[in-house]
Amino acid sequence: MEKCALVTGSSSGLGLEISKYLLEAGYTVFGGSRSGTELEHENFYDVELDITSEDSVVEFFETVREFTPTFDLVVNNAGICEMSSISDTTLEQFENHLATNTLGPFLLFKYLESFLIKNETHIISILSTAAHYGYPNVGAYNASKFGQLGLIESLKKEWKEHKIRFTNLFPGAINTPLWDKVGTKFSRDKMLGLTEFMSVFSFIVTAPSTIQFPELTFLHKEGFLE
Repeated sequence: MEKCALVTGSSSGLGLEISKYLLEAGYTVFGGSRSGTELEHENFYDVELDITSEDSVVEFFETVREFTPTFDLVVNNAGICEMSSISDTTLEQFENHLATNTLGPFLLFKYLESFLIKNETHIISILSTAAHYGYPNVGAYNASKFGQLGLIESLKKEWKEHKIRFTNLFPGAINTPLWDKVGTKFSRDKMLGLTEFMSVFSFIVTAPSTIQFPELTFLHKEGFLE
């Protein structure tokens, strides 16, 4: 039977690469993003989704339900990151991080439960080492990722009866187009490449369903960026 996957933030970067990988692996993929993607595949459904808007999330799931009643795999990936010191961070910037990185996953999970397959659905959340480790000049991002982790840890206990798997991935910095917008001085040579990230993602997805990986931290051999 064909498996179905949901990927948020599918328009670029990790979300786009994950969507391509899952399509090649035989999944039907429902990609959610605000801007859409140029990805074309007979088993890819590009559905508009603003993860910060409850109306948009509700409409997204209503649309998806016309094609599938369940998801075998959910990839909670959508997120934003901007760099500035706490004193230079505006209230709007801080709120935007919370809206996308914390409120967004809350809305996703709020309306996801009816799509779960008992003993089967696997929820993979792309967090960051910033959900465990404090970095300078990304206070809003740090706070939003710590918050998202707390949300997921609570959800695990609420959904215990479903006996589904949760995997929280905590990658170090990854060389994606995100860094073009951030304008960081960090060397791209000290970041994980997309291929390296996908090798870990593939390992998690293809592992036997009897195995769970609650948390996995991985980063470039150079270590944490500072």
